[in-house]
Amino acid sequence: MHPRWDAVILDLDGTLVDTLGDFTEAVARTFADLGLDAVPRQRVERAVGKGSEHLLRTLLAERADALYEQAWARYQLHYHGINGQFADPYPGVVEGLLYLRAAGLPLACVTNKPTAFAEQLLRLKGLSEHFVLVYGGDAFERRKPDPLPLLKTCEALGTTAARTLMVGDSSNDAQAAHAAGCPLVLMRYGYNHGEPVDALPAWAHLDRLDALTGFVKSCLGCHDR
Repeated sequence: MHPRWDAVILDLDGTLVDTLGDFTEAVARTFADLGLDAVPRQRVERAVGKGSEHLLRTLLAERADALYEQAWARYQLHYHGINGQFADPYPGVVEGLLYLRAAGLPLACVTNKPTAFAEQLLRLKGLSEHFVLVYGGDAFERRKPDPLPLLKTCEALGTTAARTLMVGDSSNDAQAAHAAGCPLVLMRYGYNHGEPVDALPAWAHLDRLDALTGFVKSCLGCHDR
C-alpha cells in the first residue's frame, strides 16, 4: 500500500527547471567584472544546490573573503538581468504539475534560490500558477539540507510531513526530506554535485516528473482504505 499524499513540495533548480545556463552566465559576467578567469560549466554545476551565496563562495575559493561582497553585488545584478534566459523546464514538468493539480494536491516550491529570483523564474516559465506557496533560501532562518524549510512549508500547507511528498534532485533535498519525515522522490536529471542520485535512498528515482502520475493514482486509490 502506498502512503497517502495530501500535498507536494518541489525543488526548483535541477528539478523543475534546468537553470545551469543561468548560473554559468551570471558567474561568467561576475567574474569578468572582477577580472577573474572564467569558471568551467562543470565546476559551476558541482557547486549548485546550496544557495547562490554558497555557489559564489565555492567558486571564489581562497579569494572568497576578499572578493565576496563585491562579487555578490555584481552576481545579483547580473542574475536579475538574465534570470530565465538560459533556462528551460525539463521535459515532463508541465505535464506532471498539471496532473498533480488535477489530483487535488496543493503544490509548494521550496528552493535555496533567493525568493525573488525563484518567483521571477516561475513566472517567466509559466509555472507560477501551479503553486500555492513559493519559499526561497531567504524565507527561513535555515535552508536545505536543514529540514526547517520543509517543516515550515508543511505547517503553512496545513499538512503533516509524513503525508507531504518532497520532489528534488540532490543530496540537499534528500537530507532535508529524511530529517523532516517527508516521503521523497528524486529526479535523475538534476544537479547532485556530480554524484549519481540513485545512490541516495528515496521512495522512487524518476527520469521525468510526469512519471509520478502512476504513483499518484495508486496513492489516491489508498485514501479510503
